[in-house]
Amino acid sequence: MSSSYRWVIVFAGGLMGCVAVGVMFSLAVFLEPIARQTGWSHAAISSAMTVNFIVMGLGSFLWGAASDRYGTRIVVLIGSLLAGLSLVLASRVESLLAFQITYGCLVGLSASAFMAPMISLTMRWFESQRSLAVSLVSAGMGMAPMTISPLARLLITEFGDWRTAMLVIGIGAWVILLPTVLLVRNPPAEAEAAEGPQAEGAGMPLVKCFARRNSWRSPSPSSPAVRPIPGRSSIWSAMRCSAA
Repeated sequence: MSSSYRWVIVFAGGLMGCVAVGVMFSLAVFLEPIARQTGWSHAAISSAMTVNFIVMGLGSFLWGAASDRYGTRIVVLIGSLLAGLSLVLASRVESLLAFQITYGCLVGLSASAFMAPMISLTMRWFESQRSLAVSLVSAGMGMAPMTISPLARLLITEFGDWRTAMLVIGIGAWVILLPTVLLVRNPPAEAEAAEGPQAEGAGMPLVKCFARRNSWRSPSPSSPAVRPIPGRSSIWSAMRCSAA
């Protein structure tokens, strides 16, 4: 794999972070239409953003550990599915509590799935220009409010309904994020190490390993290791006779 592919990783990290974080910050645009159509208070709706930040902070630990164990691609895949699902569900809810759970918890959880795992993956791809690469991924996340929020305002104006606008953005998040997940790969050195030759006995069932170990310790009498030496008994007999 060409080393130039590392810039594809930077592009993928910046794009996915921009969409995921942009979805979270678009609540400011939806605030007034939601309050006007549902009668919920502005403070109650805004509390979903507070839940977002709390869940995002806690989710970073979860996704960081999962990325180390299962790989970055599976983590960002789950995050991509949650990003679209959270908006689709939030656009259909009828109660304030359901909105705070779907928009607050799920959106925050999906946003945290991209930050630490993609920054960590970017650092592993770069031995030089590492700071530049990480800053570009972070810049994509920083540009999030300037992308999704204007789009949300445009859709609300076009459809006249916040639910339809949020539904469209949720489907659009799937359309952008899911194909981008396919670009996420481990560095070539890690891929080669994972596919390298295994030690002798690797992948062998445990019972066979013990049986094979015992066969090394206790060879059969017919094996060359214990085959009797010719003339050994004659030498021993002669030594006994001379001693007598």
